[in-house]
Amino acid sequence: MSENTFYKLRDEIENGIVTGEFEPGDRLDETQLAARFGVSRTPIREALMQLSAIGLVEIRPRRGACVIDHPPQYVFEMFEVMGELEAMAGALAARRHTDADRLALSASHERCLASAASGDTDAYYYDNEVFHHAIYTASHSAFLKDQCVMLHRRLRPYRRLQLRVRNRMQISVREHGSIVEAILAGNAEEARSELRSHIIVQGDRFSDLVAGIQAMKMHAKAR
Repeated sequence: MSENTFYKLRDEIENGIVTGEFEPGDRLDETQLAARFGVSRTPIREALMQLSAIGLVEIRPRRGACVIDHPPQYVFEMFEVMGELEAMAGALAARRHTDADRLALSASHERCLASAASGDTDAYYYDNEVFHHAIYTASHSAFLKDQCVMLHRRLRPYRRLQLRVRNRMQISVREHGSIVEAILAGNAEEARSELRSHIIVQGDRFSDLVAGIQAMKMHAKAR
């Protein structure tokens, strides 16, 4: 199985959890999932291990993988912390970025522009991930990068759903432009502010995210 195929498999299971197709407390049977996706149990087991690492499932003795419930307030708090971590990474990147970082950040932004223009939210999601990782790298703080990557992984399914909200992808890529401009100009405080507001979901943005999750849960139950 190729790496991209495995990621798609993992993402399918991940989406099923977030949208309510697999409900809190449900046992995720490896054999049933393998039959559903037409794969062996090995990639299913690896996908469940990765989902356990980001807190979507719990591996229990003699029960296997079970779905964990995260209420909206918990998700909001994760975005809140992610906003502060990314704000710090952006400020450090503005002060510390090298020529190589400048090229990597600019190239990843160009990829985001292209995928946003194509209207492909899945492609944009993965290009967006590369963009944010370029900022973490440019911060030249290994510990901060590790923390950002870890929480980024935990928020992965919610960030993917967020991009499906009407016009969010276009708004996101415009915000990227302001972030890149602040970092490359060496404006640490502007980079901090832009990244914090880019990540944190408040007011209408959080309501839209919750509404999107609820709509997908209702659709999953109706099938």
